[in-house]
Amino acid sequence: MTLLPSALPRPALLCLLLFAATGGMSVVALQPLLADSRPLSALLLWQGAVPRLASALVCGYALGLSGALFQHILRNRLASPDTVGAAGGAQLALALTLLFAPGLLTGGRFFVAFAGSAAAVAAVLALSWRRRLDPMPLVLSGLVVTLYTGAVSAALILVNDGYLASLFLWGSGSLVQTDWSLPQALTPLVVVCTVLVWLLLRPLSLLDLGDEAARSLGVPLTLIRLAALTLAVTLSAAVVAKAGVLGFVGLAGPALAFVSGARTLRQSLLWSPLLATALLGLTDQSVAVAGRFVPDLLPTGAATAVFGAPLILMLVRTLRTDPARLTAPPPQTRHRLPTRHPGRWLLALGGLTLLLALTALSLGRGPDGWALAVGPDFTDLLPWRLPRVLAAAAAGLMLALAGTMLQRLTGNPLAGPEVLGVTSGAAMGMLISLYAFPAATGGFQTGFAALGALGVLLALLWLNRRDGGSTDRILLAGIAVGALFDALTSILTADGDPRAVALLNWTMGSTYRVEMPDALLTGGIALALAAVTPLCIRWLDLLPLGPEAARSLGLNLQAVRLRLLVLTAALSAAATLVIGPLSFIGLMAPHLARLPGLLSARTQLAGAALSGAGLMLAADWISRVAVFPFQIPAGLTATLIGAPLVLLLISRE
Repeated sequence: MTLLPSALPRPALLCLLLFAATGGMSVVALQPLLADSRPLSALLLWQGAVPRLASALVCGYALGLSGALFQHILRNRLASPDTVGAAGGAQLALALTLLFAPGLLTGGRFFVAFAGSAAAVAAVLALSWRRRLDPMPLVLSGLVVTLYTGAVSAALILVNDGYLASLFLWGSGSLVQTDWSLPQALTPLVVVCTVLVWLLLRPLSLLDLGDEAARSLGVPLTLIRLAALTLAVTLSAAVVAKAGVLGFVGLAGPALAFVSGARTLRQSLLWSPLLATALLGLTDQSVAVAGRFVPDLLPTGAATAVFGAPLILMLVRTLRTDPARLTAPPPQTRHRLPTRHPGRWLLALGGLTLLLALTALSLGRGPDGWALAVGPDFTDLLPWRLPRVLAAAAAGLMLALAGTMLQRLTGNPLAGPEVLGVTSGAAMGMLISLYAFPAATGGFQTGFAALGALGVLLALLWLNRRDGGSTDRILLAGIAVGALFDALTSILTADGDPRAVALLNWTMGSTYRVEMPDALLTGGIALALAAVTPLCIRWLDLLPLGPEAARSLGLNLQAVRLRLLVLTAALSAAATLVIGPLSFIGLMAPHLARLPGLLSARTQLAGAALSGAGLMLAADWISRVAVFPFQIPAGLTATLIGAPLVLLLISRE
């Protein structure tokens, strides 16, 4: 395989422009030290500024190469170094060590973080080993492990925010250096991994032919996938251990290469690392310059999205690609057979959801211990418990419906409501209200969150107005917008401000402040939007067949995609405004419905809605009684109890 001449100019030109900008910004960043002849300035230059630039370049290259490998092996444009849990495992290991064995961090932070990454990745590989590292179970296992480790880390931060506030900064990535240890440690590793990756180019390229064709040509699929994943994980885990979480770089490098014209594996492996290198170098040098004027340190990992996201948004407008790349699911996603008795499964899920609602309303803990509220006690407690139950069930139902529709629309198992960026827009609106109007009421803050969500939705509609919302543009634009808002949020909260902890509570899915008017409004919106979804069943059944088949059956793809995009965004925004931007329910409820064989659009929508509502009811009740009189955010609890369930189901597949 060779580079296509028609594809060379745009990636090469973009790469040259980014490296030129990086060079110019480096001159600005280094000039004060170069102009100063004092010994201290020379020390700061050669032991601080220059190693920092070298660290940015080597980390960027490692993450770009790792991201390109992940996307190719997992056959997923949304895959990144974070997909298999490397970053989440490292953060959890550091949090646990900081709390229970802080002495291990003295000179050993790299080994602690690397061990955490390796453990998380080993769990993912073990769960998908029975399926010979097939992309679908690998993606699902990595997704769940990432969510679970992130949820545990968030719970530890919430409970021990005084001790773990520094993880806010580390989690956003920092490349500040005091010596050459990072580039000296990573450069040999990156060189060796790069050589090995290019030696695997031919068998990796044959994977594009499909599993059966590759096997017929003698390709050992399991061995090749394991080797490539090992290289990708080694690169990403080393960067996470040394510099923190710089995950967007691993996604942005391949995304920039793709939207600028790189299509073959050779092109992706060539341009993704170079573009990621230039992007991270430009970002970090800009952060270094900004550090002269900003008293607090800006996290480089978060700031990368500030530069990369607008660039992706500009390029995505010119994207011309075959929608089948992301719309048509790979054959492995249909390995299950539809259940013969969907009605029984739905009836069981409905009964379980009702039982959970009754439990949440009647059973709880008080100063005197556990109590079952009946009669007058039930009536007295109903005004306090019913709003939370209604809000939790309605939010879980809406997020589950949004995730199911988005995954069937895009054919991507990683597509959840937060991929649209609407939830990130709501979080940014909430953050603005917290910082600009600290004395504002809950209704005022909700209004700002609604404006943020609406702004993102309008931006997505404008970006996709030409072709009615092709799936490539929806995903890439949604990721870019979401990453931009998440980066701004991380930058503002990196100093450990108490308002950051309040925002973290909200982002984890809190029902603390829900009152009856809010619950009734949320329930009404959920019922209204749920009543619309049956009108979309035919579309959702035809879209997974691929664009050509859907058109041949009379589907107007432009109109259908646009309508589904609006409905999905409305469901996501309505749920986000009442309890916060949850990530687990919308991602995993569709898979929970698929596992028993609810594969048609009608049964999957119903099963996902009941699963999402039931999971949120259970999570809200557990969060209320588990550590009484204290409470845990319901969304965080949903991840903690739901992730092991999904992992168990995947392991039994």
